[in-house]
Amino acid sequence: MTGRLRAREAVGAPAEVKEIKTFLEYARRKDARQVTIKKSAAKKAGAGQVFKFKLRCSKYLYTFSLRDADKAEKLRQSLPPTLKVNDVDGPVKAKK
Repeated sequence: MTGRLRAREAVGAPAEVKEIKTFLEYARRKDARQVTIKKSAAKKAGAGQVFKFKLRCSKYLYTFSLRDADKAEKLRQSLPPTLKVNDVDGPVKAKK
C-alpha cells in the first residue's frame, strides 16, 4: 500500500531534461499545453543570463535550462506553433 501512495505523490513532480532533442520531442506530444520561458538575471558579475524553459504536459512539468542566448532563441523558434508560449522576466530587485 505504501508503494501506491508514493507513486501518487510523484505524479506532479517536475522532471529536468538534459538534452534539447528530448525537450523538443516532449514539446511535440499531444498532451503538451504550454511553454513558459523565464529569463533570470545573473547573480554574479559576468555570469550571464539563464533561460529556463518549462513545458507543461498532462502528467509532468518538464524543465530545461540554457545559458546561451542564441541557442535559447533557436529553441524558441523550433517549438511547435500550436503550443502556447509565455515569456516571464525575472524580478528586478531595487538596490539599497
